[in-house]
Formats: sequence, structure tokens, C-alpha cells
Amino acid sequence: MKTEEFITLMGSAKIYDLTQRLSVHTPPWPSYMPLGVQYFKRLAGAHQGQGANGQIITTSNHVGTHVDGEIHFHASGRTIGDTPLDHWYGPGVVVDISDEVDDYDLYSPDMLMKKAEIKEGDILIINTGYNRFGWDQPESDELRYFVRHPGPSPEFHQWALDMKIKWIGVDCGSADHPMNTIIRNWHPRDFAVADKKMQADYGKSWDELFPLEEYYQVMHLKLFPKGLVHAENIGGQINDVGNKRLWIGLFPLRGIELESSMCRLIAIEP
Repeated sequence: MKTEEFITLMGSAKIYDLTQRLSVHTPPWPSYMPLGVQYFKRLAGAHQGQGANGQIITTSNHVGTHVDGEIHFHASGRTIGDTPLDHWYGPGVVVDISDEVDDYDLYSPDMLMKKAEIKEGDILIINTGYNRFGWDQPESDELRYFVRHPGPSPEFHQWALDMKIKWIGVDCGSADHPMNTIIRNWHPRDFAVADKKMQADYGKSWDELFPLEEYYQVMHLKLFPKGLVHAENIGGQINDVGNKRLWIGLFPLRGIELESSMCRLIAIEP
């Protein structure tokens, strides 16, 4: 393709912003530091004014739409800044399963593959529908967003590796099921409900279906050492791109020491 043809093509493309809005009201993942914003200089400051507005931000890396780097759970992994830029963009699919999952549910590879074409090496974004419970949405519900969202079935992590998925994105608090994280201990009443649901749906207790020593933070602990990381708290226009194949790009800070990074995430459609 010639340069002008490429420019014309890109000029007519539709760009979707899949990034959750960021604010001091955006809740971080439970126990992490939230975003803080303050001015250190103002246009009309002392002594004839300071001539500009300037701000300082304090935050953890796990607020709003962000990508977890390998080093977040794998000490000898790559930091965000040491991960090549082309790792963060490429062909992929946004799979919408929002009509099939509810509180504490599991999603499986078969469920995703019935909804959309997923190819080897894809970027895979999963729309569970829980973006509607994000902090700035009419149905905002922090407990459902972080504590009760669906998560992957027992075979999901191995399937993702076998498919050579480039990276995964989710529209909720974590790519792990919350009951396979420390949230299980922080919210024992919710764990009891989830355990009862597994027995009703699968005839097994939670610990029979997900032995703790094997599945605790499995999406982090078993995938990050193999270079398969994920982005969390995806939102924005995600509901406009359900089950479409797209060109997807994620843009983190090029922080050499960063274990994770807040980021902007877009999808491009011809």
C-alpha cells in the first residue's frame, strides 16, 4: 500500500476509546492507593501570578484502566518500560458475553469462541458487562465491580497459553475471579454465596473446582512468567465493539521501573 493510500485509509477509520474515565473518585483495586491530584502552582498565584497551572499526582499503578506488567507478580520479568511497544498493539477481538454471565459466574473458552472468531496470537478483550458497574456509570456498584464479577473457568489459563494470546483485557476489577484472590478472605459472606453457586452449577465446592494451591491468582502467577499479562478496568466505548475483530492498541507510560501502568486503550475499525 502506498503512503497516501494508507493515510486515506486511516483517516476514514473509526477509533473507539476503551478507557475508563479517571478521577480522584475512581476506586483503585482494593487496598491500593487511590489517585490524588493537587495544584502546586496557579495562574494567579503570589507575586503577580505564577503564569501557569501545575499539578502533582500521587497514585498507585492500579487505578482505572491499567495494564499489569510481568514484574507485578514475577520479579525477574519485564517492566512496563522494557516491554517493546509492538507488544501492546495488533489484531484482536472484543468478545461480548454480557448476556451470559452474572455475579460469581465463570466464563470458558467455549463460551468466548461461540461468540466471536478468536485467532491464535490475538489480543483478547472480554466484555463481561460489568463495565456498567464502574464508578461513573448510572448502575455504579463497587462491590459488584470488584467482589462479584465473573472470572475464568479452570481450563481458561492453559487455553490462553495454547492460543498464544498476546495479552488479555477485562472490563472489571481483575482478570482473576475475585474468589481466587485475597478478596475471598476479605469478603467471606460473598465467598459463601460463590461456593454455593458452584455447587449448584457444577456439583462441586469452590475448593474442589479451584484447588487453592493451583488456582490462587492463577491469571497472574502462572501467566506473567510466560509473558501473558492483562489489562483491567476497561470501559469507555467497549459496548460499541462487541464481537468485532479490530486493531487494538494499548499505550502505557514508558516507565523503566514500572511494575504496571495506567494507560489509554483504543480499538480501530475500518
